[in-house]
Amino acid sequence: MKKYTFITIEGGEGAGKTTQSLLLKKYLEQKGYQVLLTREPGGTVLAEAIRLILLNPNSHLSALSELFLYEASRAQHMEEFIMPALKSGKVVICDRFIDATVAYQGYGRKLNLQLINKLNKIASLNIVPNLTIYIDIVPYKGLANEKEINKDSHIFSNIKEFINHNFGFTVNWSGKDRIERECITFHNNVRKGYLNQARKYPRRIKVIKTQKTSEKTQELIRKIINTVI
Repeated sequence: MKKYTFITIEGGEGAGKTTQSLLLKKYLEQKGYQVLLTREPGGTVLAEAIRLILLNPNSHLSALSELFLYEASRAQHMEEFIMPALKSGKVVICDRFIDATVAYQGYGRKLNLQLINKLNKIASLNIVPNLTIYIDIVPYKGLANEKEINKDSHIFSNIKEFINHNFGFTVNWSGKDRIERECITFHNNVRKGYLNQARKYPRRIKVIKTQKTSEKTQELIRKIINTVI
């Protein structure tokens, strides 16, 4: 495959990934790039159906079932959506990708990291992002952000409208999803996983701290982007 531009945005709950992904898409389009913005789990009809199972608070999944569903969603997403876009020369921005699986299922669920890395490689068709931006936030602050969003029906309505407009799929429950409802220890372990990934792959994964405003966070992201594109 010819050279591609594949950027992933990672972060724990309440880090602002969705907002930053949209701002980055607009920025790159203003610079003349064709950009595909997508997310995981999701992006295709099948993958979005799996997403509803994974995030629905009423779903009772074992850790392995959860892992396999994420990988199944990724395999479909890559084959149907991401690979065609990369081959056509588009810049692809994905809200979460393989590092999320390492952080959430590996460090959060304590599943075998070798198994996760092997499944990630298979499901991603051996494609690795050129750049991963990890937006770091202390979990208790991120969860507080999510709590405020969920408490404010107007803000939550705006987020649902954003998702519907940009991804073409609907959110069919209100309040916290299944992952957001996990205990603080789980989310602390997820953060450790992300930071360990960043130490392991420093050339690919760049860590930035959440700033007081989304605009200031975006400024830091654009500085990194401008060194790559």
